[in-house]
Amino acid sequence: MGRRVLLIEDEPNIIEAISFVLGRDGWDVHTHANGATATEAVLRVMPDVLVLDVMLPGKSGYDILRELRAAPRTRDLPILLLTARGQSRDRDLAEELGASRFMAKPFSNAEVLESIRELAGLPPGEAP
Repeated sequence: MGRRVLLIEDEPNIIEAISFVLGRDGWDVHTHANGATATEAVLRVMPDVLVLDVMLPGKSGYDILRELRAAPRTRDLPILLLTARGQSRDRDLAEELGASRFMAKPFSNAEVLESIRELAGLPPGEAP
């Protein structure tokens, strides 16, 4: 398999769709659904790109993002933040906390794939 992506999301249909699209593109996809243990999952997997939902059980994606940016090992990890709330204040907070990219739900699978490939620094057409 290629590069690792960790998807921290609690909605099964989103997990399935993103995992399928990324797996088909050659990514080694890991998933996690609990905000309370998300930081530990990131440290265990050490993904090339993290896809992080904002609304998670146990801890919000914003709090997880804050923790990851404060830690030396994950300070520069590319993070795509997903949220059902796409208001400007949500985008501003995501940017302030250090999200690499912000995407509001609903989104297209192609949009997620393109964003992850860009965050990983992959040129168009190159396998992960």
